[in-house]
Amino acid sequence: QVQLVESGGGLVQPGGSLRLSCVASGSIFKINVMGWYRQAPGKQRELVATITSGVDINYVESVKGRFTISGDNAKNMVYLQMDSLKPEDTAVYYCNAIVIRHWPAGVSGYWGQGTQVTVSS
Repeated sequence: QVQLVESGGGLVQPGGSLRLSCVASGSIFKINVMGWYRQAPGKQRELVATITSGVDINYVESVKGRFTISGDNAKNMVYLQMDSLKPEDTAVYYCNAIVIRHWPAGVSGYWGQGTQVTVSS
């Protein structure tokens, strides 16, 4: 029905930058919300940032001023620019989207497979 594919993770030194990308494909009429979540070993998955209708943006407090979320509605894509990375940012990062489908008609949330981000010297 709908698939999300992330890319851009990797290993980076503290203070470095990475840019994550996520593309949604399938039976999409409209995407209401796209966002990024992360899950570190032994911890629960947490919200990192979301963008709603391409306008309203929300960040978890720990990444404010360092991460920037942006979207391209025409391409069904969302990006996460991560600057000034810290070791505590190490986690698997997941893309999430709330999608209004063409067929079967309805609204559902979808997850990508995740991409590993490791911040270490």
